[in-house]
Amino acid sequence: MRHTGAYATSAGIPVQNAGSRARARARTRRRSRLLRDLRDRGADRGPRALAYAMGDVVVVSGLPGSGKSTLMARTAEGRAIDSQHTRERWEARLPRFLPYAVYRPLARLAHYAGLRRALRSGASVVVHDCGTQSWVRGWLAREARRRGTALHLILLDVEPATAREGQAARGRGVSGYAFARHRRAVGRLVSTAEAGKLPPGCASVTLLDRDAADTLRKIGFRDVS
Repeated sequence: MRHTGAYATSAGIPVQNAGSRARARARTRRRSRLLRDLRDRGADRGPRALAYAMGDVVVVSGLPGSGKSTLMARTAEGRAIDSQHTRERWEARLPRFLPYAVYRPLARLAHYAGLRRALRSGASVVVHDCGTQSWVRGWLAREARRRGTALHLILLDVEPATAREGQAARGRGVSGYAFARHRRAVGRLVSTAEAGKLPPGCASVTLLDRDAADTLRKIGFRDVS
């Protein structure tokens, strides 16, 4: 099995914090190769690129409206596998009056079929994850292990109000019940990382706030053999 890892380039200077949240973030920073906390550095103070081993799988997770698709479109250089793209393709082919709930199962099936093809090809991929379906991350981790690489998590940690604003800006929201589920799931992932632990199957976790996400320009892959 070849070596796999995650690296940040052009890292900025962390801002000092106070309180228990700052102490939790300090714990993650002490394990910088596995758990990287890039929050609270301010605008343009974080790394502009994240680099992973060739063949690795990177998952971008966070609340609906947190900016996952925007981040992937800007940084993933054609390697993005985003369920939003699949939904938009289905929307373009079907009558506008047809609600998404009607064809959601088919759109998701198409998304996972495309993801499976990409994984089987051995390509490095950056995958959109809503955070509530841990079985998807488990599947991705197994696929990464099967081909001798690793699964990495990039976690967008934004305030719920900011995520709601993001939903409004794109003209597509989720119900209060669904948003609560997402908040619990993403909250568990953030709490796990702040406790100095890796979620099951993940080789690394990188925590981003909105400033860090906006600063990031590239999620890349390089040969480390």
